[in-house]
Amino acid sequence: MSARVASVNRDTKETQISIKLNLDGSGQCKLDIGLPFFEHMLEQVARHGMLDLDITARGDLQIDAHHTVEDVGITLGQAFNQALAEKIGIRRYAQAYVPLDEALSRVVLDCSGRPGLGWRVNFPRSRVGEFDVDLLMEFFQGFVNHACVTLHVDNIEGKNAHHIAETVFKAFGRAVRAAVEIDPKMAGILPSTKGAL
Repeated sequence: MSARVASVNRDTKETQISIKLNLDGSGQCKLDIGLPFFEHMLEQVARHGMLDLDITARGDLQIDAHHTVEDVGITLGQAFNQALAEKIGIRRYAQAYVPLDEALSRVVLDCSGRPGLGWRVNFPRSRVGEFDVDLLMEFFQGFVNHACVTLHVDNIEGKNAHHIAETVFKAFGRAVRAAVEIDPKMAGILPSTKGAL
């Protein structure tokens, strides 16, 4: 199997982003985004998804974090789509439930070739520290649009906004890890009856 890696650069008037992704990594993570809480969430994806993730981002944070968070999602989605390539032999579908104290979230993923986001996450407050939690949906929307995956994210229980966000990102990492895993029974087979994903 060829290496499932990708490097993507995205430069706009609002952001300059560079991402290196290895789907078959060991959970290594190097982040320089300028948003500590967001970086903490992405660390969860790398560790629980067993992805190697290297992200450098410069954005117009003097305005707010919206463009940076959304564009990291877009660029990570492009890298994911590139690294996954033909999708031969992958499990394709996966789900993960992750608890953290009182919080519980579920993420269900289909590497379908069709972008779609179901987002049912309500936060009890609008910010964790200085970070606007509304931007987390923007990250995932950017990701699914460019990764061409269907993603359903549900927070089932939770009272602490930090805990809720962390369960979402950990569950996302776990679901990604399972969905892109090579299934020995699917060796050389595309997991679709249509013949294309």
